[in-house]
Amino acid sequence: MPFSQKLMDLKKEVLAASKESFDAIDAIAEANTLKVLDAMRACKVAAAHFNQSTGYAYDDIGRSKLEELFAKVFGAERALVRTQFVSGTHALATVLFGILRPGDELVSLTGKPYDTMQTVIGYEAPSPGSLKEFGVLYNELHMVDGKVDMEHIKDVITDQTKMVEIQRSRGYSMRNPLSIEEIRAITAEVHRIKPDCICFVDNCYGEFVDTLEPVQVGADIMAGSLIKNPGGGIAPTGGYICGKDKLVELASYRLTAPGMGDELGASLSNNRLLFEGFFLAPHVVAQAIKGAVFAAGLFERLGYKTLPLPGTKRGDIIQAIELGSAEKLCAFCAGIQKYSPVDSYATPEPWDMPGYEDKIIMAAGTFVQGASIEFSADGPMRAPYNVYLQGGLTFESAMLGILGAAQAIEDLDK
Repeated sequence: MPFSQKLMDLKKEVLAASKESFDAIDAIAEANTLKVLDAMRACKVAAAHFNQSTGYAYDDIGRSKLEELFAKVFGAERALVRTQFVSGTHALATVLFGILRPGDELVSLTGKPYDTMQTVIGYEAPSPGSLKEFGVLYNELHMVDGKVDMEHIKDVITDQTKMVEIQRSRGYSMRNPLSIEEIRAITAEVHRIKPDCICFVDNCYGEFVDTLEPVQVGADIMAGSLIKNPGGGIAPTGGYICGKDKLVELASYRLTAPGMGDELGASLSNNRLLFEGFFLAPHVVAQAIKGAVFAAGLFERLGYKTLPLPGTKRGDIIQAIELGSAEKLCAFCAGIQKYSPVDSYATPEPWDMPGYEDKIIMAAGTFVQGASIEFSADGPMRAPYNVYLQGGLTFESAMLGILGAAQAIEDLDK
């Protein structure tokens, strides 16, 4: 093994300490696999649903069946699952622009949104095409000690508040992701205060981490990316929206056009990949979470601040590590890239990534460009130089990449 004896000894120690966590992760994966399998059987998924469509794609039976499957697994009335979504942010923006109207207010209950959503909202200034430019009002509730400030939700919801946005994952921050039980409590409180207020959950990185999804515990609508958890590392692109029938319908008019909605959208040759990826997703997510648990244990033992801590119940697949310097952040990403199956010879460099305030460094030797369910790491070039590690199609490959990142930092310190 091309790693120091110190790291190899720590590897054995972390694996032994992680057994209980790994057993719990496997139990969730088994339950979610059964849920997906039962839904595929109930929906009578057949080989005919893998056929491609072109052009307008009216009556695409594969596309319709896939959306039926997503709705059933996620406990929603309706789903919109399309390769036409270019990213998770696109799916989220489609919900916002599809439902909100001039004069409506959007309130973020999880504080400052992550960078790309700030541009969608028009956070500090009305960016071209933003919600603010269209006359949608915005407010936010600051989090307290990494938690939603339940006591003061009532203070930010007004008669104009049409929707609250709940970001399940952390973005580029050092807070724990929201658990399903926390989302249940938040949505219950919002609906108690204002029953007609729409609870919208950004579910990116959270699918299949638990045995329930946000719309099953009170959320009205949620959205995410297919090149994250639910694509299982196979989906080539796309996103999804799930929730109440009328809300998903409104979002579909924004994706295509009023009067067209979800009736159009060619699947081309992607249907089989989307079905297969969704079937594999519970297992792949479990592999990614095991990698995150291993990274937390290893880097904690190396003296770094990690979040979540080893042994903590997970709400998403991301592991945050505070590295403390730009040099260590770059070395970490270089180590991840070196142990990637694609572009392993490349050296990541910070760059001006669209939608972000700071330069971003990203290691992503992935089969699908930018696929976060595959093994990758990224972070903004700003103090305290946190890196955000996510994904891993197999635990073994994730573990080797994490050791590679640790070795790169160790070499830097020599």
